[in-house]
Amino acid sequence: MKIQTGYIYHIKDTFFKKVNDKGLMSNHEDGHSRPTYFTIKDKDILWFIPLSSKIDKYEKIINQKIQKYGNCRTIMIRKIANKDSVILLQNAFPILEKYIDHPHMLNGKPLKVVDVLKNEILDNFKYMIASKKMGLNLFFTDIDKIKKIMLEELE
Repeated sequence: MKIQTGYIYHIKDTFFKKVNDKGLMSNHEDGHSRPTYFTIKDKDILWFIPLSSKIDKYEKIINQKIQKYGNCRTIMIRKIANKDSVILLQNAFPILEKYIDHPHMLNGKPLKVVDVLKNEILDNFKYMIASKKMGLNLFFTDIDKIKKIMLEELE
C-alpha cells in the first residue's frame, strides 16, 4: 500500500495496544472502524490526525478558543467528501505504516482531501509542531512518547 499525505486511513487495533496512551481517541465506536485519520507522511514516520463528525460539540470548543485566544488552529471544521468534518489537529500522533489497516474508500477509490485543505492542515500542523518546540504543547497525546516507541520499532 502506498501511503501519501492528504489521504484518509483507518488504524489497526494493535497500534492502540502497543502505545497505550490515554490521550488517543478510541479506535472503535458502535462496532465501526472509527475514527478516520488524515495522514501526513514524514520520512519513516506518519502523522495521523483524527477526523470526527461531531460538529456541534467542536464548534462550541472552537468558539471558546477564538474568544479566549483570538483564533483556533488546533481544531478545524471543513468539508471532506462533501460532508462537514472536524479535523482534530490537537489529537494528532505519530504512527508507522505497518499499523494502517486500510484506506478510507469513496466510490471505490481511496479518499484524498482537496489540495487547498491539505495545505491548510499542513500549515496548522507545522504551527503546532513549532509551538511545541518553543515550549507550548498544543497536543493532547504524548507525541514524544509515541514517536520514541515508533522509532524504536524501526531500529
